[in-house]
Amino acid sequence: LARSSRLLPTPATLIWGAPPSAASRLNSPRGGTLRKAWRIIEGQRLLYKGSTPGWEPGEWLSECLASQVATHLGLDAVAYDSDIWENVPCSVCKCFCTQEVSYTPLAVAAAEDDAVLEAVDAAHKQGIADAILVGDEAAIRKIAAELNIDLSDYEIINEPDKVQASLKAVKLAHDGVANMYMKGLLDTKTFLKSVLDKEVGLRTGKTLSHVAVFEVKGIEQLLFLTDVAFMTYPTLEDKVHIIENTVAVAHACGVACPKVAPLAAVEVVNPKMPCTVDADELRKMNAEGKITGCVVDGPLSMDIAIDPEAAHHKGAQDRPAAGHADILLFPDIQAGNLVYKTLVHTADCKNGCILTGTKVPAILTSRSDSFQTKVNSIALAAVVAAGLNQ
Repeated sequence: LARSSRLLPTPATLIWGAPPSAASRLNSPRGGTLRKAWRIIEGQRLLYKGSTPGWEPGEWLSECLASQVATHLGLDAVAYDSDIWENVPCSVCKCFCTQEVSYTPLAVAAAEDDAVLEAVDAAHKQGIADAILVGDEAAIRKIAAELNIDLSDYEIINEPDKVQASLKAVKLAHDGVANMYMKGLLDTKTFLKSVLDKEVGLRTGKTLSHVAVFEVKGIEQLLFLTDVAFMTYPTLEDKVHIIENTVAVAHACGVACPKVAPLAAVEVVNPKMPCTVDADELRKMNAEGKITGCVVDGPLSMDIAIDPEAAHHKGAQDRPAAGHADILLFPDIQAGNLVYKTLVHTADCKNGCILTGTKVPAILTSRSDSFQTKVNSIALAAVVAAGLNQ
């Protein structure tokens, strides 16, 4: 061991990228006594592992030695380095999990919110996503204790200032450390400012839009409602971008060629109703190959779009999206929001919502959203994040 230890790099060769107050402490995770923690250093996620108390030098040295042996034998193995952190000798390796291998990180801005923490913990327990909690650490721990949430599996970055918390959280997504971004105890304006920040935000050059995905009892397909919360009065060009954003979400959810229904009060073009003119133009653009990955059929009234029987009675059963539309494109936020709230409060349904057109999915829920909607939104974001990375 003494000879082999010379193969190891000198301890403390890594440059600390963050002060201890901004990094996770070594902890005792559930079901074990091996002290370990994730640390983010210069944009890289690193796993630090110490030794089980009473077994020093123990596991950390064994992992480092095994890594050296594997390298000399030409084996494909995780590479371990060594370091000392807070006077504890540690083995160190880069994050070896991926979207496909059980690690879907979510960055939460101003995480000191009881409803958000509860939803994040439920998503974690269901294996949907892990989370990095950015915000007032004392408040986060107080809320977690009140809700009986075990924080040992979470990384917490202490930042009491809400604006700075939003910027630090969104930077995790910007840098690729997290692949989802969620609003906590933060006003919407501040959250959106962080999303649009020129240096650390999630801009892609695309138009941002909102999509709500519904599972409604009695309707066989998922319904993708857009835009019901963000884009107020979309132009024709905006509607093209909204369709593109929503089609990407539908593809990630397993809908290979979604049927898009630009909605109106009637299913025929009426020059006095601009939304019907836009709908017809979108249909033509799809036919000409300017909008791809879907079938656009409009204008359509709501009943024809989602009810095969209504489509039959109105003689529209041969329309491409009649009775089976996947994506419901609303003419403006007024129509979309009214339908959204009607479904939520009167129908037997489940739903989740995300902001799209961003580098990673952004979860923008309101305090009035149910616990299950928040969990569903995290699940939707995780599915879309995986799809975007394929």
